[in-house]
Amino acid sequence: MDDRRDTDDVAREGEVTDGVMAAVGAAGHLGEDTGRGEGSYGEEAAESEDAARPGHSRPGTAHSGTAHPDSTRSDSTMAPGGATSSASGKAARGGAEWHAPGEAARGGAEWHAPGDPARGEGKRHVQGDAAEPAPGHREEMPLTGGDGGTRAAAIALVLLGLVIVAVAAFSTPWQVLTSGPPDPARDFSAAQIARAQAFDAATTLPSYLSLALTIIIAGILVATPFSARALGRLRGPWWLRVVLGTLVITALVELIRWPLGIWVETILRDYGLSTQDWAGWAGDRLKNLGVEVFLVCVMLLALVALARKVRRWWIPAAVGAFALTVVTSFVYPVVFEPLFNDFSSMRQGPLRTNLLDMAARDGVPVEDVLVADASRRTTALNAYVSGFGATRRIVVYDTLLRAPQREVELVVAHELGHAKYDDVLYGTVIGALSAGFGAIALFLVLKPLRRRTGVTSISDPRAVGVVMGLMTIGSLIMGPAQNVISRHIEARADVHALDLTGDPATFIAMQKRLAITNISDLSPDAVEYVLYASHPSGPERIAMARAWAKLNGVPEP
Repeated sequence: MDDRRDTDDVAREGEVTDGVMAAVGAAGHLGEDTGRGEGSYGEEAAESEDAARPGHSRPGTAHSGTAHPDSTRSDSTMAPGGATSSASGKAARGGAEWHAPGEAARGGAEWHAPGDPARGEGKRHVQGDAAEPAPGHREEMPLTGGDGGTRAAAIALVLLGLVIVAVAAFSTPWQVLTSGPPDPARDFSAAQIARAQAFDAATTLPSYLSLALTIIIAGILVATPFSARALGRLRGPWWLRVVLGTLVITALVELIRWPLGIWVETILRDYGLSTQDWAGWAGDRLKNLGVEVFLVCVMLLALVALARKVRRWWIPAAVGAFALTVVTSFVYPVVFEPLFNDFSSMRQGPLRTNLLDMAARDGVPVEDVLVADASRRTTALNAYVSGFGATRRIVVYDTLLRAPQREVELVVAHELGHAKYDDVLYGTVIGALSAGFGAIALFLVLKPLRRRTGVTSISDPRAVGVVMGLMTIGSLIMGPAQNVISRHIEARADVHALDLTGDPATFIAMQKRLAITNISDLSPDAVEYVLYASHPSGPERIAMARAWAKLNGVPEP
């Protein structure tokens, strides 16, 4: 569901695990949705919408489950950041593409460099981790040398990994509520099930092509000298070559992926999920690329600068990756989200009053409820929570306001569950720790790849492609674990909504509306579920609501 995830991510601007910092970290990756987060309510909707957009995953968000403006099912990007979670659709399935920033995972490219030993143009003398340039080629030499503390880095990696597991185990609600087996036929008509299956089938091929393309590009970057040779043609000071290298790789990969994005967007239009024109779609995708490139450049410039000055660069790099992830998650709602949507306070009326009263009754401080103008992109329904502390916000799509008021209240009750349990904050912490883990892992993994990739060390600006490829692979590996955590967190938010409203009948009606409107996969196969589902399926959530009703002595809907 990476591609679906794109869709879902769009809606998810606040999902918790996606929130887990797709935007920062040596190990993470940005989803395609720029405004996306994790923890959405109607994840299914997000799947479709995200699938349609070039969006990216955002740091620290939790939501109801809709797609993001720039997510596309076939495009999933990689971010320098922490772990992101993917939406449940196929769109998310494209794996972790890799753009520049956040899920930065989106790019990939390479060539041949003058003075490269592989061409016999100039011999280099390895001095520590740095390579001496051929005569006539001026290069700022890194001051680092030796092994940089390989053993210490390995020990730190193991210890940090244990900390991440402990935090995830502590913050994840592993036992939420046991329910009976899901039965789509009980709540959905044969025509609705058939439409969901047809949509799933239509997005399967572009989704898996996107995933295959992501793996191939990442493999080329980390297993061949292609990137080093390509980026070796760039000239200028090291920092300029890092920026240009990021731009070149991102542009080449996006050029390859662009037709897939068009394909998915066409499918979304055929099924009535996308309302954008091509200019708007392209604009969102390019804006998403810009955000990704910016975040990745910040990360890579910091990494290369540290490697050129500090022998054990992995120590400050891990600390910096942690800090960057936290900062990105905190500022994303007020700095980056407005690039993709306009937000306004929900107008005065019974709905706004009821929502704020419900938040007060729940003990969750909410000063305002915002409405996003999502209808200019999609027909999907969604709501999400993003940010934390002073930047925490609850956002509902304007498309959701067309639903009955009780259903909107129930969706917001789900989002209040994310806020009450600090899901975005915990997601950000896990993402930040994962980003630090990725920085240390990068130090250890890059060494054995130096000869194969033709780079001397991370202090070599030509290593940009290798680092981006490794980030993409790390994102793909971490995806299933992130989704497991996300599904449990979403289930807890569902239970919270039921506890707060005491209305399983409306909960089930809302889940049916979300699944039908967003054309969610009502019975995902096991592989898709494990690899891509960041939310329980609609039938699973409905079964859980019936289990809640039985447990609380309420008539079963």
